[in-house]
Amino acid sequence: MAARGRLRIYLGAAPGVGKTYAMLHEGRRLRDEGADVVIGLAEPHGRRLTAAMAEGLETVPRRVLTHRDARFEEMDVDAVLARRPQTALVDELAHSNVPGSRNAKRWQDVEELLDAGIDVITTLNIQHLESLNDVVRQITGVRQRERLPDEVARRADQIELVDLTPELLRRRMTHGDIYPPGRIEAALTHYFRVGNLTALRELALLWLADRVEEGLRRYREEHGIAAPWETRERILVGLTGGREGETLIRRAARITDRTPGSELLALYVAPGDALAVGNPAALAEQRALVESLGGSYHQITGDDVAQTLLEFAREENVTQIVLGASRHSRPATLLRPDVGRRTIDGSGPIDVHIVTHEAAAGPALLFRLPRPGEATGPRRFWAAMAGAVVLPPLLTLALTALRDRLGLGTGLVLYLLVVVVLALVGGVWPALLGAVVAALLADYYLTVPTHSLDIAHGDDIVALLVFVAVAVLVGSAAGRAARRMYQAVRVTSEAQALSRLATAMMHGEDLPALIEQIRENFGLRAVSLLQRDPRGGALPRWFVVASAGDRPPERPYEADAESPVDDELTLAARGPGLTADDRRILAACAAQLGIAHAQGRLIRQVAETDVLVAAERRRAAVLALAVRDLRGALRTAEQALAGAGGTAPETARAAVLRAGQLVDDLGDLGRLHAGALDLYLRPVDLGEVLTAALDDLGPGGRTIELALPAGLPEVIADAAQLTRVFTTLTADALRHSPPGRSPVLTAEVLPDRLAVRLAGFFGRERGDSLPLRLSRDLVEAMGGTLELSGEAVLSVTLTLPTARQ
Repeated sequence: MAARGRLRIYLGAAPGVGKTYAMLHEGRRLRDEGADVVIGLAEPHGRRLTAAMAEGLETVPRRVLTHRDARFEEMDVDAVLARRPQTALVDELAHSNVPGSRNAKRWQDVEELLDAGIDVITTLNIQHLESLNDVVRQITGVRQRERLPDEVARRADQIELVDLTPELLRRRMTHGDIYPPGRIEAALTHYFRVGNLTALRELALLWLADRVEEGLRRYREEHGIAAPWETRERILVGLTGGREGETLIRRAARITDRTPGSELLALYVAPGDALAVGNPAALAEQRALVESLGGSYHQITGDDVAQTLLEFAREENVTQIVLGASRHSRPATLLRPDVGRRTIDGSGPIDVHIVTHEAAAGPALLFRLPRPGEATGPRRFWAAMAGAVVLPPLLTLALTALRDRLGLGTGLVLYLLVVVVLALVGGVWPALLGAVVAALLADYYLTVPTHSLDIAHGDDIVALLVFVAVAVLVGSAAGRAARRMYQAVRVTSEAQALSRLATAMMHGEDLPALIEQIRENFGLRAVSLLQRDPRGGALPRWFVVASAGDRPPERPYEADAESPVDDELTLAARGPGLTADDRRILAACAAQLGIAHAQGRLIRQVAETDVLVAAERRRAAVLALAVRDLRGALRTAEQALAGAGGTAPETARAAVLRAGQLVDDLGDLGRLHAGALDLYLRPVDLGEVLTAALDDLGPGGRTIELALPAGLPEVIADAAQLTRVFTTLTADALRHSPPGRSPVLTAEVLPDRLAVRLAGFFGRERGDSLPLRLSRDLVEAMGGTLELSGEAVLSVTLTLPTARQ
């Protein structure tokens, strides 16, 4: 069985970049080296140079098919297989074959050739990839019917990008090198806009870069290479969910900025116990910070943070890791090395940076007791504290009454039950207080001698000490369990609230509905989204964007709680007091409302822009039709004047000539605004331009006074269009200057610019003429300015950038 053939793809960002030309050129090169090469199918699309490149290469005859009474030609797969060349050139890999063909898609034809051991060289445009179809439609407004599965392209042995800048591609278009003349203007104003071409080019470059990265990773896996290859610097930040993360991210970003081409990554390793998570608000802020700095955020689960961090670093080919200094004291690190030390020990060739921060090297304690109330909330904490004062005495009364039946051991077990309940309700501190109170009461009332803190029997001393130790340990464990349970319930409720809000946003709910949902989630009486009036001056004025509830606040100071969204928007709420956690989640909801508000405003702007674009397209189409019809009418008038011979009035000839010039100006003005007028900017000598402009005026013209200093610098301009501008301006000045008063042209060298001033006798209404409007737009397109000044004598001042010496 023959080995599978090799597939090479010439990838382009848009039609016309030269993919087919490159494919045919490679085919000619292989043929010249002695390879057996045939053209399975090539589509020159009427391009002369592409068709010439195909000459001399053997072409397999195409198969003719009939579909709906029309004849179509497709590649004859059987003929190519029977010919069995070394290499087949097959154009347009994503093409859909005519119904009745051997396969529905051309890439399936190519697969058959590859399976037969034939190498294939083909072409593909980035917009035909299945995964990018939606993105391309958003960019260009065109849905591609012919699409190629990404896996087919990924299996290619070689992918080569055929690249042209958008400006050069549009220039090829205007020169007729891509489409016939009838399609040029529509293509330039729609699909081939500079923004579209730039975005498609970026898509092609990024997609190809990902394929290069996949190839490098696959090569390292196949050859068992675990050590990172420093093809480019990748800096990884290890996050803990603490506030020091922002310091680490900014430090890593500075390292990235000093290394061109480097990449920033951030990783949070969540413990295997899903309850022991970092601060969600801090992680959300740090994720936004990483993404704003151009990095990527990742979160994975692992029991050993250092090991998980290193495994991720090796998989992503990371070259440097940035970690925060340990929060633990030196005695604590003696018992178990911190994450930083274990990461350094296992890093190998990866550089590890340990960055100090405010939370580093805390107090020298082996463990930290939780702050009062952080486990279960203030209400349960104070209820448990009250229970620690009340429940042990009540239990003591019952035990005293049953002293004859129950011993000290039974009493201590019951006291321990109370301590555990207190820990579950209020956390560690109520449990510790309950344990101390219970121990004192047991000593005073249940041990011999009673009603005294003295203890007669040594066994009772041991029992009390063991009770206190067990109560502290059990209370601490129960408190931690309660704290985690409380955090889990809290995080779940917060996630549900944010999820419901995000789901409502995705379903297109309007702002009032979203605000009503926030009001219900937090049990508030009223909520308002307020926007500051930027014209309010020192005393800001606010207006309500949307609201929900009874008597919603109309000013921030009228609210019980306020959560700013940005410099202009704020969320104001009125209702029961909110906890710190509630305010944090309210801030997250406010941020989502800000996104919803911005999206709504963007949708409205897009709708308005679409209306303007549609109107502009209609105007451009009407203008093009008008120019075409006017040119036809002028040709008829010129023919009539030519038939009249010498009997035609000279004024009529001049009027027709003038009208023809105005029509040309109108057409060029429309092409300039559509971005279809090609400008070739280069250093230009002003003297040569003025000479050419005076020649264009023809013999018998009036005098123009020139007062130009010697050694004028060259200007950056399109020589032909700049000559046209000066010809138009000087002709206009000569036409309106009275006898004996010639227009005066002067020049002045400014920093990085050259100013040329033409003073003539114009009427003030001349500033709105079509030639002057076209001249102004041409000069601005070349990076200059054109201004009018003066009263009776108008001065036209033209400035252009000068070429660097």
